[in-house]
Amino acid sequence: MSLAADLFITPEEYLARERLAEQKSEYVNGRIYAMAGASPTHYRLTANLIGALLRLTDDLPCQVFSGDLRVHIPGSGMYTYPDVSVCCAESEDAAEGENLQNPTLLAEVLSPSTEAYDRADKWAHYQLIPSLQHYLLISQDRIRVECYTRQAGTSRWTLEVSTHLESAIELVHLGVALAVSDVYRKVRLVPGPGTARSPRHLPAE
Repeated sequence: MSLAADLFITPEEYLARERLAEQKSEYVNGRIYAMAGASPTHYRLTANLIGALLRLTDDLPCQVFSGDLRVHIPGSGMYTYPDVSVCCAESEDAAEGENLQNPTLLAEVLSPSTEAYDRADKWAHYQLIPSLQHYLLISQDRIRVECYTRQAGTSRWTLEVSTHLESAIELVHLGVALAVSDVYRKVRLVPGPGTARSPRHLPAE
């Protein structure tokens, strides 16, 4: 992300600009940050995750959303666009139905330019969402799915990491298991800087 304007603006000003903007931006502490484009691998992982979650929640009172849906975090005032959101309750939006405030699950596909932010500052904002039960981090240079799960009735979180196609992530608050092979289906893994692995396509099945 890059800072789009070095001036303090109000949430109302941000929302008015965002309705007219061609490029999505994030709002944090009175500042607007332009969101950078993503790689084909990033888009493929996002599409795979959405498809898998749609299948898993087909019989549940949940809705799965792409990164085009903006999320508002009243606890910090942040507006952002997670790669994937799942809401399992009737939304109570702050601005004419434009913003999701009560996601059950949020997911980010990690990129070199945003990984540190997604793991630290953004995660700190997400933890302020009372309804949030799961936070997924998906690597695009190796097989790795991380899932933070809120412990029932607390503000404590546990971390589960899966690094094998044969494994699955237990989304206990949804009562389903997310297969890692579904997330990485037909994905071309491209190693990041400093890694020795060769690019490869994962099998379709």
